[in-house]
Amino acid sequence: MSGPGGSGGLSALGALGATLTWAKLREVKCAELEEAADGWGRAGNRADAARDRIDTQLVDDLRRTQKGEAARAAVRRLRRLSMNFQYIYTECGLLRTTLNSLAHEMKAQQRVLQGALDDAAALKFTVHPDGSVTYPAAGEGLVDGKPLAGGRASGVPNPGLAAPSGLVAPNPNAAKAQDIADRVAQAVRTAADVDWRYAKVLRALKAEDGLSVPTATWTDAASDAAAARQAASGYLAQGIPHDASPAERKAWWAGLTDEQREEYLAVYPDQIGNLDGIPALVRDAANRDNLQLLMGKLAGRDDEDAVTKLAALREIDRQLRAVREPGEPPMYLLGIGDQGNGRAIVSYGNPDTSRNVAAYVPGLNTSLDKEFVTGDLKRARDTASAAREIDRSTAAITWLGYDAPQSPDGLSSLAVAGTERAETGGRAFREFMSGMVAANDHDDPHMTAIGHSYGSRTVGAATQQGDGIPGIDDIVLVGSPGLGVDRAEDLGVGKDHVFVGAADNDVVTHLPSKGQAVLAAAGRALGPAGSLAVDAVHPGDDDLWFGRDPASEGFGARRFAVDPGPSLIRLGPPSLDAHSQYFDANLDSASAGSIALVAAGHGNRVRQEGAR
Repeated sequence: MSGPGGSGGLSALGALGATLTWAKLREVKCAELEEAADGWGRAGNRADAARDRIDTQLVDDLRRTQKGEAARAAVRRLRRLSMNFQYIYTECGLLRTTLNSLAHEMKAQQRVLQGALDDAAALKFTVHPDGSVTYPAAGEGLVDGKPLAGGRASGVPNPGLAAPSGLVAPNPNAAKAQDIADRVAQAVRTAADVDWRYAKVLRALKAEDGLSVPTATWTDAASDAAAARQAASGYLAQGIPHDASPAERKAWWAGLTDEQREEYLAVYPDQIGNLDGIPALVRDAANRDNLQLLMGKLAGRDDEDAVTKLAALREIDRQLRAVREPGEPPMYLLGIGDQGNGRAIVSYGNPDTSRNVAAYVPGLNTSLDKEFVTGDLKRARDTASAAREIDRSTAAITWLGYDAPQSPDGLSSLAVAGTERAETGGRAFREFMSGMVAANDHDDPHMTAIGHSYGSRTVGAATQQGDGIPGIDDIVLVGSPGLGVDRAEDLGVGKDHVFVGAADNDVVTHLPSKGQAVLAAAGRALGPAGSLAVDAVHPGDDDLWFGRDPASEGFGARRFAVDPGPSLIRLGPPSLDAHSQYFDANLDSASAGSIALVAAGHGNRVRQEGAR
């Protein structure tokens, strides 16, 4: 890729040549590198502006005013052009930050060199072209009292690694000259390493000829990004406040210049996009760019995990690019990653500008796959759409920010699942909600945590850590196997703000307690329906695997009406559908409507039914 500043700004390094000397290092024009970086930055910004115009104006106008195959073909071409501009933006950003980081590191070594040269001049020492330093006579001889002869010191690039000679020169200038020579040598050696490292990265930052940006090109871009991040790690990465609070991160981002923000977004979209406390619009922009890099990275692999996650990412990308129907909540990508079982945080509605924000935590067997993208995302989208009919200023989020337990047969894994993943997920969920509160524009936004299945156990764990879940006003629990607490009032929001949905035929809400493990095992031997036999043998027992049944009278929450769901005992294999229909207004309008009411801040309107 050629452009502003010559071949990626390499012309500014021409002074280094094949063999670097301290004189060449001193003459390196870092300002030219920074000027080239600015040029690439301007080019990238123009590409980003063009992409935005295509996505937010041209495509929408064309869809609204034109119909038919010709219009659809034109939209496809515009989408392709948008992707091309996104690729240009990504590569220009990498070039910009790589050049700025190179200038940053070179200037650091120039400062080391200049300090050594200044010290030599003050002492009237001579620094020779090869970096050696001569020093004059000084001190007094022990025998004749005459000044001790001067000499010449040669630098060692890494003086700490040099073995001591065992001899100490009596001339006091000798040690000073050796220190200066070592500093000169160290600056030259480090600068040469910097030169080699960045030249390698810059040569790789080039695009293939042609107008198309195929998957293989994005795979190459992902490799480019990894190399640029590694090279620039000391320039930008150390400044990202990972250990700060979400409020402090918000303040950090607000205090950056536009140029600094652009560089962080270009080189570290994965970190900025997943940093709680950063504004939603920024996270969305960063994650949309990182999504392309992740797809390129996974496309370069052929293992089952990569294939599964790549299919999910492509569907998320398709949904993000789809034109929203009138009244449909806009989609924001607040987090994305391929670590563990995969990460994805998607909001329907802007959580920063909404008065009501609900975050849904999915449970057992949830991972970054097609089922998550078509099922779990739909739950948040449906909740947001229904809640926005009650209060337009509402956003609903699907939060896959942890590794939920995985099992092919579902229930057996949940029955033996421990609490470690819930505890770990609970900490991450608390951090995320703290970021939502910090970034929200309202003084006291209404926040709701929604936990389904093992996700309810994760929400329960989050309430018991620190001071509870930051900002949470209401908690909704559906299909829960228990929370790890025995009373609704232990969740920190008041028992009247804890809402529970438990379908009669949802086997997960009937899992036996650990004290009933033997009987439960016998029940499971009879099939999923056998778990319900435990209730028949222990009438009135309200213990589940993870504690007291949230739908029980003893727990004290507000149980809302739900459809009983398909019966477990029927012809053919048992059905677990009752565990999955709480959010679907077509299958369970009472449950879906209650969840929407709570999310919109109208929990007082939820119709209750009797506890178990």
